Amino acid sequence: MARRIRGQPKILVVDDEPDLLELLELTLSRMGLDTVCAQSVGEAVRLLDKDAFDLCLTDMRLPDGEGLRVVEHITQKGLDVPVAVITAFGSAENAVAALKAGAFDYLAKPVALEQLRALVKQALKVPEKTQPASAYRLLGESQAIEQVRGLIERLAKSQAPVFINGESGSGKELAARTIHLNGPRGEQPFVAVNCGAIPENLMESEFFGYRKGAFTGADADRDGFFQAANGGTLFLDEVADLPLAMQVKLLRAIQEKKVRKVGATQEDPVDVRIISATHKKLAGLVESGDFRQDLYYRLHVIELAMPSLREMREDIPLIADAILTKLSRGVTAQLEAEAIAALERYPFPGNVRELENILERGLSLAADPQHITADDLHLTPLADESDTTLPPGDKWPLQDYLDRVERAAINEALEKTRFNRTAAAKLLGITFRAMRYRMERLGIK
Repeated sequence: MARRIRGQPKILVVDDEPDLLELLELTLSRMGLDTVCAQSVGEAVRLLDKDAFDLCLTDMRLPDGEGLRVVEHITQKGLDVPVAVITAFGSAENAVAALKAGAFDYLAKPVALEQLRALVKQALKVPEKTQPASAYRLLGESQAIEQVRGLIERLAKSQAPVFINGESGSGKELAARTIHLNGPRGEQPFVAVNCGAIPENLMESEFFGYRKGAFTGADADRDGFFQAANGGTLFLDEVADLPLAMQVKLLRAIQEKKVRKVGATQEDPVDVRIISATHKKLAGLVESGDFRQDLYYRLHVIELAMPSLREMREDIPLIADAILTKLSRGVTAQLEAEAIAALERYPFPGNVRELENILERGLSLAADPQHITADDLHLTPLADESDTTLPPGDKWPLQDYLDRVERAAINEALEKTRFNRTAAAKLLGITFRAMRYRMERLGIK
């Protein structure tokens, strides 16, 4: 075992395979790192309680239990030790369980040394656990937004793919930027791509770049989104809009961490963290065959659900005040009490983005910008004026109403079949697979 040099980062490696243990120790030593080895969960736990480490690498299968116990021990004890797991090829479920338990990344066997070095370099740059510097931009004091901020704080230290789900205008890109800025890649590029805005015939060249002469008009080499985001984060907004042919190519790029420019004969390595988002129900698209299941599992490792503005109505005055401060440019603009009440009643199908548009219009049209009234906002009810005061359970927003009907039907079928999902699916006239996806989408346990 190499002796520790003062100032060397100290790495704990947990594995019971002597050959792999020797390979990892040799590789880490050549990187100037001090390596301590353990061959069981018990030994790893004792070392973690006894000494301070800068990183822990653990196999998932050990003689006295799962490596997941090492991850859980670090999390439960509040140890400031980034931990990554080593999984057998194809054991995606184990990797996902470890990431949810607190691991920041994983390596698949056989371990690729290039990936190992990249993982270690990223891990040793992970900052201390602090409140994200830009989390204040996700305004609000409601329980819904507090939960989002707490999850973002944990996700910022991870390198796992994140899938952000939420309605249009709910702040999905803002959440993605906050995760990026507060993680080890924060000083590297953040590239946001709206997948629904790119013509299908240009997608490959836009994502992967092209070589000079690859097609008419390609008069010079050009990098794509992956190359532009190299070392940083690639945010795929409205990922559900990708055509199936492009989904195949994206899956390969994520799996291999390599891309090939249009017209090139070789692939180039890229190192990007993928964050994706959509306002659509991705699990439903997988079920209908419009989205590849293998790509879904690659993107949907950890989900972040952005609340709608309807779920955080108590935050509307605070958010509105912040927006007005930004829009008014030095003028003290204030909402009258009746204007605030009107906003709190409004259903906001466009969420915070719509709120900003409404306030900008109100500020422009108000006779006295310092006192904005309800009439200045020109709120248009969805049906008639009485609709804005209907209690929960009515038929707007439509998707919420349909989800409530579907959830009630599934729960009723489960109760009638004594919670036998196969029998319940038959009763509902759907396949068991469809039943499983619907339960997952609706959060039915």
